[in-house]
Amino acid sequence: MASSSSSKVEDHRRKWDADEYERIAASRLQAELEAQEKATSKQPAVRRELLKQRDYRIDLESKLGKSVVITKNTPSSQTGGYYCNVCDCVVKDSINFLDHINGKKHQRNLGMSMRVERSSLDQVKKRFEINKKKMEEKKKTYDLESRVKELKEEEEKLKEYKKDKKKERKRKLNDTDFADESEEQSELASIMGFSGFGGSKR
Repeated sequence: MASSSSSKVEDHRRKWDADEYERIAASRLQAELEAQEKATSKQPAVRRELLKQRDYRIDLESKLGKSVVITKNTPSSQTGGYYCNVCDCVVKDSINFLDHINGKKHQRNLGMSMRVERSSLDQVKKRFEINKKKMEEKKKTYDLESRVKELKEEEEKLKEYKKDKKKERKRKLNDTDFADESEEQSELASIMGFSGFGGSKR
């Protein structure tokens, strides 16, 4: 009796069927691979735009010299530094901000590749014509500005010349008055018997 009871001792540990679980894992892996292949075949290759010139001005100076109170609830766009709304990040200084917006990550988020379009000969010629027109317009505006400046300088010189003439006339009038006065004084002195002022010769 004792021997039969000892042979029937049960093991309370849970038994795992290794072959069964290996089969389940293999089937799951196969299903995941098939789903991944379907997803990649459905999605067309991402076509990114070629890199192009920025058509807006970057504001780097509006926050200079201003102080901001930052709390725990302040949104990241209003904290200190330069905020990039495309990448949702804050950069602390202007040099790093320029590096960031010209960098690969920012351009990818904008939907651009880092490749530049090759220009054709016609495009280069058109660009030269546009730049030539701009230069001519600048020259015209510069000529106009320089002409206005010259006219102002001439007006100022004319004013100075008129002032000098007035001063000269006044001085001449004063000199003639002074000469008349000195003649009157010399006549008066001779009437009174004074020959002149100053030391007498001995």
